Amino acid sequence: MEAPHSPAPDDVAAAPADSPVPPATPASPDAPEARDARDASVTASVTLTLTIGSPERMTELGLRLAALLRPGDLVMLTGELGAGKTTLTRGLGEGLGVRGAVTSPTFVIARVHPSLTDGPALVHVDAYRLGGGLDEMEDLDLDVSLPDSVVVVEWGDGKVEDLSDDRLHVVIDRVVGGTDPAPAEEDDRRTVTLTGLGARWADAGLASLAP
Repeated sequence: MEAPHSPAPDDVAAAPADSPVPPATPASPDAPEARDARDASVTASVTLTLTIGSPERMTELGLRLAALLRPGDLVMLTGELGAGKTTLTRGLGEGLGVRGAVTSPTFVIARVHPSLTDGPALVHVDAYRLGGGLDEMEDLDLDVSLPDSVVVVEWGDGKVEDLSDDRLHVVIDRVVGGTDPAPAEEDDRRTVTLTGLGARWADAGLASLAP
């Protein structure tokens, strides 16, 4: 006698073809996938590395970089003492057409250079002596100046990132050669790494700064 037939897993009855399909539920803004998409747009970066041979070339780099800047930009400069941060900023100030000589603002912490050409002002900050966090930075009213100015912060790592999701991080390193003393003309060589973070810098033209 033949045993009763047990339906295989594939024998499950299919739903009628015209059965309504439940509409997809939109992802919540706080859902993990939505947060991941936002984080990806914030952390997206464009990087350019240049070798600069002299202080004059560093100033020239600042001049060319100034042409890419617009009101609201935050530029963070990182490098050891004497690396060329203020020299680069001097070129930025010249390119932006601002008033006053650009010098290190160590003792005043922040210095504002108004525009002479109806462009954005340059706010030059030396955060070296600030303890960190936004509390001290907000005392400088940087968050108020940012929408209308170009804000350049030396020694700002870990202190000003929350001012803007879009920012340009410039790292200046001395070129290290072999064990033999470098010729005098090589002492001024610097490696400059520019990293644009956020959507603002995705198509800002950083590649145009390459020789």
